[in-house]
Amino acid sequence: MFSSSVAGAPQIREPLHAPVAHLIRDGVVEGIHYGSVVVLGAGGKVDFQLGDIEAAFYPRSALKPVQAVAMVRAGLPLDGELLSLTAASHSGEERHLAGTRRILELAGLTEDHLRNVPDMPFDPVVRDTWVREGRPPSRLAQNCSGKHAAMLYTCVLNDWPLEGYLDPAHPLQQAIAEIVEDLTGQRIARVTVDGCGAPLFSVSLHGLARATARVTTAAPGTPEARVADAMRSHAEMASGSGRDVAALMRAVPGLLAKDGFEGVEVAALPDGRAVAVKIADGANRARIPVAAAALARAGVDPAALTEFRGEALLGGGQPVGCVRPARSLDPVVVPACA
Repeated sequence: MFSSSVAGAPQIREPLHAPVAHLIRDGVVEGIHYGSVVVLGAGGKVDFQLGDIEAAFYPRSALKPVQAVAMVRAGLPLDGELLSLTAASHSGEERHLAGTRRILELAGLTEDHLRNVPDMPFDPVVRDTWVREGRPPSRLAQNCSGKHAAMLYTCVLNDWPLEGYLDPAHPLQQAIAEIVEDLTGQRIARVTVDGCGAPLFSVSLHGLARATARVTTAAPGTPEARVADAMRSHAEMASGSGRDVAALMRAVPGLLAKDGFEGVEVAALPDGRAVAVKIADGANRARIPVAAAALARAGVDPAALTEFRGEALLGGGQPVGCVRPARSLDPVVVPACA
């Protein structure tokens, strides 16, 4: 279905983003979110594009499923909840902390071996409780701790050094980079450092969508299928209670979805249909309604996407508008907003 050939790296340039969402207050366009969107058909062909889908960009945490595939290919034996946590940007709930501890225990390691950045839990309610209890930032609570624990476990299994496991030249990161290029079908344009301290690989939005489609269309039992199955079956472990990305996977049967900081969303169905979204200004409020509109473009029943139209814009505590996809993406009028 998808070719495994690897093309050259995407061009590093100023992306030619287009309007993808409007902030509408009482019928007037008050603001415009720019960005880019790609929709792939089941055969991998681009069925729809808006903005610049070929420029180099940073997928942020939307690339975590691919990183998890790379670790499974390197021998990581996790499945179910713990494999979902490997690909997670988790909320810092107790189940996420317990799961990360379990991965470390399987590796014979402790929290002290983690080299991600200490942080408070991502979920605001969990974070507030954490603060009230006087708990300091920790590496375990940081949203990427599951991935880092799995990275360390992968190193242990391969007799790779634990020291410097976040260095792009480390065997672990070299192995991950190889799979990133394999699944995206393109060379990495640039390597930098993500917020958690791990290497961050720059690809194109088109490449990100292609990689996620390859994960969801892989044969049963393969590393790709194991990651997809784990994330879909344990969506809250890959995100958290109340997170829109988990709700999206529950609402659309078979969907694999992953968000990333700075307005990134990717989602793919078992038949290879896939969408990827980048909101230029990183606005989270535009990410999910634009992704939902892209999924509708991909053929997902709009009725299954109703709750993902975006939060209402309030005026004096009352709904007076919304953030809605641009008509070039979603030509359907939303009477309550437009």
